[in-house]
Amino acid sequence: MCAAGGALMGGYEGGSGGRGVPSAGWRLCLAHRFAEKRQPFRAGDVSTANVFKHLGLAVRYFRWWYRKTRVEKRRPVIDPFNPEPLRQIYGCPLGGFGGGTITRGWQGHFCRWQLNPGLYHYQAVVADQFTVCLRRKGRTVYQQVLSVERPGSLQGWNWGFCGHYAFYHALYPRAWTVYQLPGQDVVLTCRQVAPIIPHDYRDTSLPVGAFVWEVENNSNEDLDISIMFTFRNGMETKEDWAGGHWNEPFSLERDGHCVQGVLLHHCLPVNSYTLAISAREKVGTTVTHLTTFNPTGTGQEVWDDLLADGKLASPPGKSKPTEKGTACAAAVCASCTVPAHGQGKLEFGLAWDMPLVRFGSKEREHHRRYTQFFGSDGEAGPALSHYLLTHYEEWEEKIEAWQRPILEDSELPPWYKSALFNELYFLADGGTVWLQLLPEDAASLATRPGLSQYLPLLSEYGRFAYLEGQEYRMYNTYDVHFYASFALAMLWPKLELSLQYDMAAAVQDEDPQPRMYLMHGQMAQVKLGNMVPHDIGDPDDEPWQRVNAYLIHDTADWKDLNLKFVLQVFRNYHLMQDSAYLRDMWPICQAVMESELRFDTDGDGLIENSGFADQTYDGWVATGASAYCGGLWLAAVCMMCRMAEVLGEGEVRQKYAAILARGTEAFERLLWNGKYYNYDSSQRASSSSVMSDQLAGQWFLRASGLGEGTTEVFPRDHVLSALKTIFEMNVMGFSQGTMGAVNGMRPSGVPDTSSVQSDEVWVGVVYALAATMIQEGLVEEGFRTAEGCYRTVWEQLGMAFQTPEAYCQKKLFRSLAYMRPLSIWSMQLALERRAAQGAPAPLNSAGS
Repeated sequence: MCAAGGALMGGYEGGSGGRGVPSAGWRLCLAHRFAEKRQPFRAGDVSTANVFKHLGLAVRYFRWWYRKTRVEKRRPVIDPFNPEPLRQIYGCPLGGFGGGTITRGWQGHFCRWQLNPGLYHYQAVVADQFTVCLRRKGRTVYQQVLSVERPGSLQGWNWGFCGHYAFYHALYPRAWTVYQLPGQDVVLTCRQVAPIIPHDYRDTSLPVGAFVWEVENNSNEDLDISIMFTFRNGMETKEDWAGGHWNEPFSLERDGHCVQGVLLHHCLPVNSYTLAISAREKVGTTVTHLTTFNPTGTGQEVWDDLLADGKLASPPGKSKPTEKGTACAAAVCASCTVPAHGQGKLEFGLAWDMPLVRFGSKEREHHRRYTQFFGSDGEAGPALSHYLLTHYEEWEEKIEAWQRPILEDSELPPWYKSALFNELYFLADGGTVWLQLLPEDAASLATRPGLSQYLPLLSEYGRFAYLEGQEYRMYNTYDVHFYASFALAMLWPKLELSLQYDMAAAVQDEDPQPRMYLMHGQMAQVKLGNMVPHDIGDPDDEPWQRVNAYLIHDTADWKDLNLKFVLQVFRNYHLMQDSAYLRDMWPICQAVMESELRFDTDGDGLIENSGFADQTYDGWVATGASAYCGGLWLAAVCMMCRMAEVLGEGEVRQKYAAILARGTEAFERLLWNGKYYNYDSSQRASSSSVMSDQLAGQWFLRASGLGEGTTEVFPRDHVLSALKTIFEMNVMGFSQGTMGAVNGMRPSGVPDTSSVQSDEVWVGVVYALAATMIQEGLVEEGFRTAEGCYRTVWEQLGMAFQTPEAYCQKKLFRSLAYMRPLSIWSMQLALERRAAQGAPAPLNSAGS
């Protein structure tokens, strides 16, 4: 398997719908040949492979893990001792935001499932396949499962499609799979479409995906073609065998359009759901079905049914519920005739309807966002299928209008275009939930003081949450969302505001019945008032009701969380110009900054770190003044001055202006060494390390229209010197500049190995660093820095659609499918700002 890049120009080739596979000159999207194989990758996890070099951290994690798994008998939100292995198989996920996702891999597997909120099942389900049947002159001449696999079940089917004849391309939210049928003069292109549309808050919530099959008949004879879509009722889990599941056919004609298919009802005590497979019937296209078959047998009856005439039997009525210990599946088939040297199109849909969900505590029943438009009675499968197959073309027009200006910009390197759009997968496939506001919560919000837009916003747009990572199961982890938030703020700003209002409310709240936990031998309170929580909760518990699922460290003493709230508030105001939002957030900003002032222990206007893991680098200790937290602090103080000015709060502005003057002097005096800002002021052996993230505060200032001229905080010559040093040391001095920027580099030119995180590369941090470089005019350096991460993750390591939090030079990795890499959208914001200011275009010198 290999990923290919190249110039991105031109339109599409192939297919009657004009939206076939990207043309040969348009190869930016992730591309795989089915038959190609990688050398076995040495999969590992940094936190297990390297953590034991740092015994104190290992002991702390083990104690927490043991208490959670052995004493409380619960699934830990992070399990460093049982990481998910790397599976180099994933492709574009299906589904919008918050209704669950199903991932179809680049070899055609349906292989990653997130239907229960925040919980993943990694299984390639054998029965979930597309099969092609070709008939000429009334005789079947070719019938093949479009899969390279040879499974142990359904052996009556013709498996083992030759991978040399199949290719995969992905540019989220679409993907193209091309099959050249050997010896048949027929090319099939399956175009996969998910409803991911910026600034759309209806269709983007839908749990659906379309498969548009375009047929090219290059032979001299007319061709009868059938595509059969088979699907199991379930995900090959133990629940499949519990009994009581059943299927039924459906047909829905509305507004002159007919969609037919089969509903697969998966009946469970909690979080029942219905899968719907369907096809669009129209003039020249016939749709048939098979209501049920055994997915664990040979499948011979299904195969023979299709083989006989290219159609399925279409029995009437629903199936009987399955007996305990048995499973069932269903099939839908669409057929048409394609003339010699002609083209045809067959359209299929996959939808899933789990309208009512309970999290792990099972305390409250939530309605998913899409139920506002399609109902919550569990009978939306036909309507979702019909809407999907009659609207996907409109979605594609909107997707193309959104992506085209970037894709056609020849000054941008193709790998960047691929990364920019493909990293957005995590907004849907990050264990995401998008829920309607519960009536009891609406009543509570109506009486909450100060947040005037909270109830109207959530009533209209709902509640949104996504995991820190598929393996780090905490919703809306705030220190990481700080990096990732650019994607929501730029593309779905109302969801960003919804998330921020929820966080603001959590700041105000203190547990009415304080929850206590053991930390460092003492009991600590889980949530304190006027402190930003680490996260909004665990999907295996009850998010929003019980925040701070991360109990490995006492995050009430973290230095970055409160600051990141202030920084995001002003950044959002700057991008959205929502004055009501700013007025609502202002008292919260004042409260969290007052709480933060306690960390300025010597009154010099600069906060100090406390000598333990007290910020997002929770395995990399800082003591005293630090470049990371000190820089964030000064940026937040600057933004407080600006917010006070906007709101006419002159006295508050004077207060923070005085703090800023003292703090900037202390920051420069304690940390600037003539070339860059030292990691911290502790005078330890590693305090002089070059930290790649030392200018995070400047990054956010410039993204918010500040940080230069009269609002300059960090001297420009120091910023440029630091960035050039980072580029020289952390980027070019690390693996010859091919792997991005290492978090910490010693002045001697070797990675900082003083902690488990200092010698890692954090992909999201690298993209933020690249954005900072672009903001400051170091455009070529910014692209070179970010390119190393893309090449490493998407090409060399085969981590498509599962970008990790971290990897090391030895190519160990940690936490697959992570939130932080969405920070790549801050690069796009920086580029758009430069273009608006008439700055020179970036040089496309970084290759393809």
